[in-house]
Amino acid sequence: MKIIPAIDLKDGKCVRLFKGDFERTTEYSSDPAAVGRRFSGLAVEDLHIVDLDGARSGTQHNDEIVANIARQSGLAVQLGGGIRSRDDISRWLGSGISRCVVGSVAISEPARVREWLQEFGGDAIVLALDVRIEGNGTPMLTTHGWTEDSGTSLWDSLDIYNEAGAIHVLCTDVSRDGAMSGPNFQLYAEILQRYHSLQLQASGGVRHIEDLDMLRELGVPAAITGRALLDGEITEREIAAFQRNA
Repeated sequence: MKIIPAIDLKDGKCVRLFKGDFERTTEYSSDPAAVGRRFSGLAVEDLHIVDLDGARSGTQHNDEIVANIARQSGLAVQLGGGIRSRDDISRWLGSGISRCVVGSVAISEPARVREWLQEFGGDAIVLALDVRIEGNGTPMLTTHGWTEDSGTSLWDSLDIYNEAGAIHVLCTDVSRDGAMSGPNFQLYAEILQRYHSLQLQASGGVRHIEDLDMLRELGVPAAITGRALLDGEITEREIAAFQRNA
């Protein structure tokens, strides 16, 4: 299983939100490129960057910072937040970003995103499907930086994209993100049971290396972790040992 460190950008700084709430922000660094360099010293190959300003407004604000992180880290970067057009995807892929993460548009305009999958290929696009769990247990999708409910279930969306040739799906239980409460193992197990061919990226709630062990035991191909790394709850030595035991 791949471990993918995460950097969330807001107002040019590396931050973490608590349960997707833009008013409950923890600032970790005013130098996100330094955080990227730190992560490049881990036994990982990939880096996940989210432009939170872009996710909320639809217009990317941190382009230069993203480019600096990618250049200085040397990791394969997947970028999300405010990517809402074909030109956005073409520009970022042309500038060396490995994958573009598409969230809100994937929910509101699936026909357009299916066209992008056909044009750029499934490996170039990660579908970010963020959910809140309803009282009846149904995962419902959220949009625009987790601020709006879509009225669409995760299962309806995955049915569409599974048939359209999607490969990479990043799923976050918003209630777990930044909360250090543990991943939603039940949700990820159900996704894997329903959609065998998808390369799932689990995101939200990772507390320690044991959570990553559990995700690997479930068969999750990749897991994103941000706060646990930033807080030192998962160490460089633990990641190295985890990779050796793969």
